[in-house]
Amino acid sequence: MTHHNGLRSDPLPATVRGFLAAHVVRDADTASSFFAEDAVAVDQGESFRGREQIHAFLRDAGAEFEYTTEQIGAARVDDDHWVVTLRLTGTFPGGSADLDYRFTIRESVVTELVIANHE
Repeated sequence: MTHHNGLRSDPLPATVRGFLAAHVVRDADTASSFFAEDAVAVDQGESFRGREQIHAFLRDAGAEFEYTTEQIGAARVDDDHWVVTLRLTGTFPGGSADLDYRFTIRESVVTELVIANHE
């Protein structure tokens, strides 16, 4: 993934780096392993609770489209919260989207992930 100099790009914790590496190559098994058993993921307002639902979401989301993912920013909010901005470019309506992945990390696992349009 490349980084654009126009956005902040703080070094990411290993948990976030591992999730992103798996997510970008659409490896839902590995990506979901970074979540706590009782984690919550929210994508564009729809919630997925628990590792099993999160795994299904990661496996199925966007599967009907071809797209590339590029990291364009990363920011540490505090010890437990990180925001990573990803640019998706592909065959979905609109062809390009900048999304913020807002992570809450506790004890080296993701307890919450909120995905929303970049502001």
